[in-house]
Amino acid sequence: MSTTKIIVSYDGTNNEDDAIALGRIFASAGAEVALAYVRHTHEHESDLEALAQSEAETLLERGAALLGNSGVQRHIISDRSTPAGLRALAERTGANVVVFCSDSHTAKGRIGVGNSAQWLLENGPVAVAIAPSGLAQRSDSHLQRIAFTADPADNSAHDTAVGLAAALGASAVPANEPAELLVVGSRPEIEPGRVAVSAASRRLIDDAAWSVLVVPRGVTLAFGAPVSLSA
Repeated sequence: MSTTKIIVSYDGTNNEDDAIALGRIFASAGAEVALAYVRHTHEHESDLEALAQSEAETLLERGAALLGNSGVQRHIISDRSTPAGLRALAERTGANVVVFCSDSHTAKGRIGVGNSAQWLLENGPVAVAIAPSGLAQRSDSHLQRIAFTADPADNSAHDTAVGLAAALGASAVPANEPAELLVVGSRPEIEPGRVAVSAASRRLIDDAAWSVLVVPRGVTLAFGAPVSLSA
């Protein structure tokens, strides 16, 4: 099983540092993390286009510093739709997960599913992770307990949680117990390899005070030996 490849969506706006913080957690579990910024327009004048591209590069440089990995792969892509651009990038690079922050109006410590994350949660081909508002400001983001939703016909959420917990030195627990991250499986009727959440799982997500990772039907994400990132 290959190591999980993760794309962190980052544009420097409100709560985006939280996505970096969650990406940092996954990187510490051995995942391969990249940063992506989606530009929605292309400037027709060369000087303006060069300036916009330079600003995007500076933004991702800041994200790399927050991640603690100056050599992280960075992608600047052009698409009128942020989720469509990220989906195309994930398919092109073989990424398994796209990480988002919570919606900008989300209360601290809560999850708010933004439009881009919601788009990928509706029959998308990759796992979707969402950081709670304020994760980047927490003094200790180390995960001690990782919860998972149970499904007798699909062990993906359970196996992903167990593997991630082993890589981080944490414990895997059922979804009804307190945790710092919740791994959610997709609905049983969805096509294998696709993401869709049930009404019950959506309630868990909306009520969560922790990070959330939604995995596609039948897809277990693999995590390896933890790696050290700079402070």
